[in-house]
This record gives sequence, structure tokens and C-alpha cells, in this order.
Amino acid sequence: MGYLSVSEAAARLGLSPRRVQQMCRAGDISGAVREGRKWLVPEETVAGSDAAGQRKSLPVGISDFRDAVTNYHYVDKSLLIRDFLDRRVKVSLFTRPRRFGKTLMMDMLRVFFELSETDTSVYFRDLAIWNCGERYRAEQGQYPVIFLSFKDVKEDTYDKALQNIAGLLSAEFDRHRYLLDSERCSPTEKNYFRKITEMAADEVMMAQALKYLSRMLCEHHGVPAVILVDEYDTPIQEGYFAGYYDRMTAFIRNLFSGAFKDNSNLSFGFLTGILRVAKESIFSGMNNLKVYSVTDERYSEYFGFTEAEVRELLTYYGGEDHFDELRSWYDGYRFGSCEIYNPWSVINYIEEEFKPQAFWQSTGSNEIIGELISAATDEIMENLMKLMQGESIVIYIIDTTVIYPEIRKRPYCIYRFLIETGYLGIIEGRRDCDGSLVCRVSIPNREIAYVYEREIISLKQ
Repeated sequence: MGYLSVSEAAARLGLSPRRVQQMCRAGDISGAVREGRKWLVPEETVAGSDAAGQRKSLPVGISDFRDAVTNYHYVDKSLLIRDFLDRRVKVSLFTRPRRFGKTLMMDMLRVFFELSETDTSVYFRDLAIWNCGERYRAEQGQYPVIFLSFKDVKEDTYDKALQNIAGLLSAEFDRHRYLLDSERCSPTEKNYFRKITEMAADEVMMAQALKYLSRMLCEHHGVPAVILVDEYDTPIQEGYFAGYYDRMTAFIRNLFSGAFKDNSNLSFGFLTGILRVAKESIFSGMNNLKVYSVTDERYSEYFGFTEAEVRELLTYYGGEDHFDELRSWYDGYRFGSCEIYNPWSVINYIEEEFKPQAFWQSTGSNEIIGELISAATDEIMENLMKLMQGESIVIYIIDTTVIYPEIRKRPYCIYRFLIETGYLGIIEGRRDCDGSLVCRVSIPNREIAYVYEREIISLKQ
């Protein structure tokens, strides 16, 4: 069997050498072998194959990291781990619009850090993090991990929401059932553990669940835990609209206080959400929390696709000629100073054979935007109409936090909400010495313009 170099194979396939290297690492080219630092591609594989036949599918709706890396074409975001380990902030909160890759990113963090009986390093050896050096690789698989996702806690009563959360806690405790056999955990702790798994705990006990589980994990493994909470703000927002905001806020505050505030059994924690709920509401006294929103520089390239990643995707799937159309429909976001494309819409656009649609508009509720528009002043509505006509406006954002009951009292917070939730894109901006933000904004792209016409402005009528 003859072999070709990456450059030779790239020329025959009509791809860039870098793209062929990525395909080799991902297992997309059958029979490719690695010799030292170079890949060799079987000549017969290239000669006898249609490049499209070697392509993996896109991970539409896939939030399981191992599945995404193994069975789909995965856009490598693993350098977020490097950037985090360089700073080791105790508790990090990432706020991004819906469908911008938060859940998949959190599962990547879980798989990277979590202790496991199987070798989970195999999922990272072909990713960028693995080439960053031994001090980063040494962190892989070294921590007990607690993982919760609140993305589906959308109930019309507090009791139903609490029951939903009880089920999530039960499942996560059950994932660590081996603790019931641990000689390092006390009988009292094990009794508490059983009540959580059997969903027999009351509200006060549930609020201490993350604190207890992290302590038991640390006692058993001798290593403080990593705690991951995905879409933390979903039950809070649902509580606001369903009338149980105060009760849910109090419960979440107690749950997070035990998990993240002065917890000696915590190595570090990660949370994701769409909006940054004010510290006074949820994160009271948590001086160890650092928030990374769409206006911050750090981690700006890790949620959503950069232009380089979009171009590589189009090359991989034979759609280079569709770049301008894709850009007009799904570009227009600016996280920090990084230009970002909507990842959900990009992969659906490619999956649907390059037919543009408003893919993102049906992925979630616009109820919070409707609440804001219903309280909008005439000046705000005039600005929204300017935006719909393709103009840009300059806005001044004093506070980036959210206290839901104050929404109607502060109608000008609509602009901040629209930015944080993905309905406005920042063209340019500057941050004053007091932390406030002055920026020029516009509707990001054709997809969001369609959403304004169908779902946003119609809410005012």
C-alpha cells in the first residue's frame, strides 16, 4: 500500500493540508497512520474515495461530548481548559445566548476533569489541549465531579419545579452510589445520601445537597470536587413568569451558597446561563465568583464559531461558495473583541444543504423579551424600529446584572437583555472606568431580523 503526505492528499482531495490533518486526527480518513509528528494517508483511500463519503455528520442537537468527538465532526473548543487552568478562578459563570454551545462545553469539562474507571484521555488526545504540555494533561481525570443541568426545569408551579430539581439531585447522587460503601463517609452522611436518592428529602435538606455530596466525594477520594451547573437561571426565569420567583430564588441561593461559598470541599466550580442574575438575588456573599459575559474578552472565542472555524466547516462539507450567504444570515455577534457566528444556525444551514432559514428562532421562548417590550417607552420603540430598518443605535449600559422584579421599573434594561440573549449585536464599544459600557449596536443578521418581524415587534401590537 502506498502512502501520501498530508500535502499530497490535500491536493488530490481539494482541501487544505490543515483540514486533512484534522480529518486524520478525527478518524475521518480510513487507514491514515501517524509516523512521529506527521500523518500518512493511504493512496488508495484518497484515489478511490469521494471526499463526501469520508465526512462525519454535524452534531445537531448533540450535547454529549464523548458522542460528539467520537461520532460527529467536532469543532475543537478544548483550549478553554488551558485558559482556565492558567488562572484557576474558584467559581466561573459563563453567560451566553441559548444554543451557543454551553451544555456541550460543560460536558467537555466534566469528561476532562472527572475521575473515571475508564481512560477518558482518549477523547482529548487529538484535541488542541493535549498538545499544550504535561502540566495540562496531568489535570485530566483527577477530580470527582458533580454535574447538574437545569435547562429542563420549566414548570408552572414551585412544587413541580422543586420536584424536578429533586429528580436531578437524585440522579446525580445515584451516579455516585459507590459512596454508600465508602468507609470514609459517616452513617449520618449515608442516611442523608439515601434520602436524596429516594427523593424523600425536604426542601431544607435538598438545599444542602451539593454541599453534602461534595464533602462525601472529598472524604472518599481525598480530592475536593468540581461542581458544574448548566443553565442555572432557567428555574429562576420560569419562577418569575409563573409567580414563584421569590421562593425559587431563595432555594437556589441556599443551594449555591452551600456549593460555592466557603466550601473547603470545592476545587472549582463552573456555571452557565443566559443572563447574569444579580448577586443580591442568588450569589450573595460569593466573592470568589467571576462572571464572563458576551461583553468580556476572556473565553470570547469558545462559545459559538469564529470565522476561521466557519470557513473550515464549509471547506470540509464542500460549501466554500456559500460563505457570503452564511455570513449575512448567521454572523454579526461580537463577544469581547471576537467576531462570532451562531453555531446552532451554522450547523443546521450546512446540514440542510446550504438552504438559509431562521433556525434559531424556534429554539426557545421569547417571553422575557415580550415582558420588556410591553413596558417599553415610545423612545425605545422608535429605536427598535430604527434597528429593524437596518440602522444602528448607541446605548449606555450601567449595570449588567438582572433582578427580575425590577424589569418593568427599568425599561431601558431592554437593550442589555437583547444583547445578552442574542437579539442585538455589538458593533463597537468601550468600557468606562466605572465599569459601564457605551456601545453601538444593531440587529446582527438576516435571521434575527426575521425573528424581530415575527416574534419581537409583534409582541407590542
